[in-house]
Amino acid sequence: MLAMKPALIAFAVLFLLPLGLSAARYKMNGGGEGWWAADRSSAGLLPRADRHRPAVVRVFAARTVRWRGIFAVHCWLVLKEDGAPRYTRYDYTAWGEPIRVNGFEPDGRWFGQVPEVIFAADGEAAAALIPQVRAAIESYAWRNHGDYRPWPGPNSNTFVAAVLHDAPGVHAALPPTAIGKDYPYDGRWLRWTQSRTGVRLTLGGYAGLTLAWVEGIEVNLLGAVAGLDLRRPAVKLPGLGRIGLPGRDGAGTASP
Repeated sequence: MLAMKPALIAFAVLFLLPLGLSAARYKMNGGGEGWWAADRSSAGLLPRADRHRPAVVRVFAARTVRWRGIFAVHCWLVLKEDGAPRYTRYDYTAWGEPIRVNGFEPDGRWFGQVPEVIFAADGEAAAALIPQVRAAIESYAWRNHGDYRPWPGPNSNTFVAAVLHDAPGVHAALPPTAIGKDYPYDGRWLRWTQSRTGVRLTLGGYAGLTLAWVEGIEVNLLGAVAGLDLRRPAVKLPGLGRIGLPGRDGAGTASP
């Protein structure tokens, strides 16, 4: 019983309290009512493709729709080859084709929520990554109707995490609020992290532990993640996300 008390206190402080604060913030911001008419226009985070010749790779994340925004973000990928006149956006959704191509503006607000940049590469670096990313998208296993599950996965964040893992040139870490990122999309419960700088143990996405230089230390309980980023000092909290020094390209970025 004595050993249980510190564990319960840690659970309350690291999981319940942050989720409660995130729920209060959600309520104060209006609760996401009217999402069906919410703004999905460009947030101005990308230059016009027809006026920007260099190749581009981006990973974006934005708070998801309605009450799920208390807990989670939605992540997506954007690519543009050198000289291409337009961007290509990839989402994984519960409606339409599971892998949705160009269903929304490349840097569009996600039902009113402004996205943040999780990873960015441009020019030659992006051009080298694009074939890896496209191959990972084409080989993604959960691409059939009915495969999508909001929790514990495979969902939009599982898709992006899988692509990042199978495109080893993208050394990025998804934010702790990307619920579903730890789902074992290929059935492997113990594996290298996306950055290849550590290991991740996941029990079907319901619980897990990550120890890595880029991803940091993360404890996953029922999809909620708490932990520490040692490389760029920050704490990771359920609902609230990453709090501390930003990455080079965005709050969740962990590129070298």
